[in-house]
Amino acid sequence: MTRRAQRENCLPEGALPLGLSRVQAAVFVGVSPTTFDQMVENGSMPKAFRVGSRAIWSRRRVEEYFAALDKEDAVDDAYARQEL
Repeated sequence: MTRRAQRENCLPEGALPLGLSRVQAAVFVGVSPTTFDQMVENGSMPKAFRVGSRAIWSRRRVEEYFAALDKEDAVDDAYARQEL
C-alpha cells in the first residue's frame, strides 16, 4: 500500500472523514470523478475549499447537496422504476 493510500485509510473502521478528496467525494455519491467534476461545475455538488495545495470537499456539504438531488424529479426510465 502506498503512503497516500495508508494516509487516506487510517481512520478507525466505520468512521467517515469530514473532508474528502475529489475521488473520495465522487465514490461517496456513486459517480466517476469526471461526472463529479461536471456536477460541481453545474452546481449540483459543492465546490471544494483549499487547505494548502489540496482541494477538499466537506462530506457534510456533499451529503446535503446529494439529498437535494433526491428531491428533484427522478429519471423516467425502466431502470429507475425498478425496485431495488
